[in-house]
Amino acid sequence: MNEIRAITTFVRAAALGSLRGAAVDQGISPQAASHAVMQLEKELGVRLFHRTTRKLSLTEEGQRLLDSVEPALATLSSALDEARRSKEDVAGILRVSAPRAFGLPVLWPYFEEFQRLYQKVQLEVQFDDQFTDLVTDRSDVGFRGGPPPSGGSIARRLVPIQLIVCASPEYIERNGAPRTIEELAQHRCTGYRRANTGKLAQWQFRIGDEIVYRDVPAAICVNDTELETQAVLSGLGIGQLGSFNATAHIRSGRLVPLLMQHVTEYGTIYIYYKHRTQQSLRVKTFIDFMVERMAGNRNFFLDPSELRAMQQPPQKRSAKRRG
Repeated sequence: MNEIRAITTFVRAAALGSLRGAAVDQGISPQAASHAVMQLEKELGVRLFHRTTRKLSLTEEGQRLLDSVEPALATLSSALDEARRSKEDVAGILRVSAPRAFGLPVLWPYFEEFQRLYQKVQLEVQFDDQFTDLVTDRSDVGFRGGPPPSGGSIARRLVPIQLIVCASPEYIERNGAPRTIEELAQHRCTGYRRANTGKLAQWQFRIGDEIVYRDVPAAICVNDTELETQAVLSGLGIGQLGSFNATAHIRSGRLVPLLMQHVTEYGTIYIYYKHRTQQSLRVKTFIDFMVERMAGNRNFFLDPSELRAMQQPPQKRSAKRRG
């Protein structure tokens, strides 16, 4: 930085023809300006100015140095101005990572809305089922489902993820509904193969105060949560779906929730990011935008009163709706 200050003082002195004028321009004393230029000359081993009591003029070496450094200083000044504007203007590249499982059905509509509102932001979205290290992968903001991320990131809770066993009304009409976990073995069921491990996900159930895991044979298996939801909607089988996929279909009657006394909470959808003092305005704006729209958003989970109401057998719920 001392060399940059010295070069800047040299350029201003050459432009103004005066070290005193350069000192005033730089907000330093005349002695400091003179010392900076003398140190630069000493380091370079050449004289940069012809000095008289009335006039300051460039030597040949000084002119060559001026011609070389002026474009570089202009580039540096522009880069610094751009960095300062990032604190004042919602613009620039914004890198966001999220799991594929809820990237498209949950997050993407909000990404579209954000892009429409802030068109100077260049949104770079990566859907990846691996946990994203914000520093290593150079992401600004990440989303994650399950336990809160570790590693020094700040994480904010958005919505819970419930695992809900569902079937279409048509499937139940043809095949009946299981009344116990064990009866699932008598039904066609869907399966979800985890993209990051390739393994078939176990089904989770709450029994009393415990969470138990079961291997449920899959009549149809996919590695995409939206495809599994579609398979269940189409009546191909019973599936255990994430609440972010199932809630809207349950409320509309397109899916019937089953075994509700055994619903588990798999975890939470979190937004995570680096310390806010290190963030540009575009990153802060995006975080606030997503938190405002998603935190506690009931479009993506069933609240306790709904869960209690749905613990009745599906036949009674159907009768109550008809009544």
